[in-house]
Amino acid sequence: VQLQASGGGLVQAGGALRLSCEASGLTFRTFSDYAVGWFRQAPGKEREFVAGMSRSTRGLSYADSVKGRFTISTDASKSTVDLRMNRLNPEDTAVYYCAATARGPYNSAYRREVDYQYWGQGTLVTVSS
Repeated sequence: VQLQASGGGLVQAGGALRLSCEASGLTFRTFSDYAVGWFRQAPGKEREFVAGMSRSTRGLSYADSVKGRFTISTDASKSTVDLRMNRLNPEDTAVYYCAATARGPYNSAYRREVDYQYWGQGTLVTVSS
């Protein structure tokens, strides 16, 4: 499974962006087979968890720093997983990565990097003050 994150860019503080994660590969059918997570890595910092969604989509988890501002979701066909980011601030500046795993309980969302099997290339989000 290959993942590709897109949608990053430059935005002013208070603005919004939507990131998308698409998957491909011989074994990939839809994201209903995978729990998906978004992580980010700011300059000079370690990568951190942002949001996660279970295979069932009923299990959701958010970092405290983004709760109420960011939303992880998938479309009806479960072909992409989006991260909608509102009220962005400069501290949200980072490279954002999507990750997926086919392991674990159907309703579980994961916050740890080690729980994910597949990772995409990141997309850069820059928030100007």
